[in-house]
Amino acid sequence: MQPQRDKRSDATSPTPVGLADGQVVVASYPTYADAERAVDYLSDQGFPVQRAAIVGRGLSSFERITGRLTIWRAAAQSAVYGAVLGAFFGWLFGLFDWVNPLISGLLLALYGAIFGAVAGGLLGLLGHALTGGRRDFSSVAGMRAESYDVLVDAEVVPQAIQLLDAPTAPGRGRAAGHLR
Repeated sequence: MQPQRDKRSDATSPTPVGLADGQVVVASYPTYADAERAVDYLSDQGFPVQRAAIVGRGLSSFERITGRLTIWRAAAQSAVYGAVLGAFFGWLFGLFDWVNPLISGLLLALYGAIFGAVAGGLLGLLGHALTGGRRDFSSVAGMRAESYDVLVDAEVVPQAIQLLDAPTAPGRGRAAGHLR
């Protein structure tokens, strides 16, 4: 039986950036760590891994809620971000002697942190007040995939399948029954 070309990417979306035409799915895993382990195994066996790619399938976005966001918490978070940014810029001004008369970089970093905290806090208050209570929670956004496919160039498919089907290899996951 001939290896199957990855028709899902051809039929539903353009070829992802960085993937060459003519790549074939040789393995499919439920987690990224499993796909990464397989590519690492191929690398350890001398396989030309520059001819491989890991592609997430069935991507979905998610948002993990981290807590309630009050106006004061929004101000405090923005003040911390502002202080760090202000300290960084103050330090840079001192490092490159951009302020005359010469003032210590640490003193400029302190002034920058104070100014950044005040400005950040005020902007945080204003920003949260302008939402009108529509988003009273903080969160972290992310992406996850249903599965991760290992693709290789068509010319090296037999070598990849042979290596992944070896007794001590990680296997080919769900693709094992589809490609021989």
